[in-house]
Amino acid sequence: MNSSLNQESVIPNNYSFNFKVNSENEKLNLELPFTEHVEELRQRTLHICSFLLFFSILAFLEIKPIVELLEIPVNNIKFFQLSPGEYFLETVKIAFYTGIVLTSPILLSQITFFIIPGLTSGEKKFILPLFLGSTVLFFISLVFSYFCLVPAALQFFINYSSDVIEPLWSFSQYCDFILVLFATTCIAFQIPIFQIILGILGVVSGSTMLKLWKYVVLIAVIIGAVLTPSTDPITQILLSGAIVALYFLGSGVLILLKR
Repeated sequence: MNSSLNQESVIPNNYSFNFKVNSENEKLNLELPFTEHVEELRQRTLHICSFLLFFSILAFLEIKPIVELLEIPVNNIKFFQLSPGEYFLETVKIAFYTGIVLTSPILLSQITFFIIPGLTSGEKKFILPLFLGSTVLFFISLVFSYFCLVPAALQFFINYSSDVIEPLWSFSQYCDFILVLFATTCIAFQIPIFQIILGILGVVSGSTMLKLWKYVVLIAVIIGAVLTPSTDPITQILLSGAIVALYFLGSGVLILLKR
């Protein structure tokens, strides 16, 4: 009887000691991957910044073709600079934004590679297509802005004042107009991604989104008026129409995912 009691008294003590050791080991194992994740994040951030710097410098060295590309929608307009350093500062800004555009696929890939190890197999099935879809929509928004929104807005202003004044635009203000239009369109084209995320989280379904199309049209008109830097109705209609089309696209994708 005593021997059995001694054995029972020993087992809990050993178990408690082993539990403490295992707890310490688990704590160390949890702390070590965290430091490794921080180091990995630092390295990936350094890689992204290096590519951004490289592409920005490369764009600045070849800035003349980029400026000529931006001036194609208004070939018949003469530009001027208000100060000696205005054109130089604008070219630096253009080179930096060009570097961001060229670095964006690398940025998304680095983010994907960083979060993939912590995702389950089910989450990976959604995350990777979302990142890919976001990248594709990003570049489609740039093409849509350059070939549709920018020419429509500029031609409206040129034709509206052609009989009264001769167009002579500031290069700085023109570039700011173009860049703001690019940025707002890129944000608007991410609407399907936000819809799919909300659907995956169970906040709202695709069929419910389709039922709210009347409100979406109204909100799209308001967003088009707010996001477009110009006041012409053509640009607002084009952007609002694109937002409505993207909304229906996101709703349709959610319905297909549910099926």
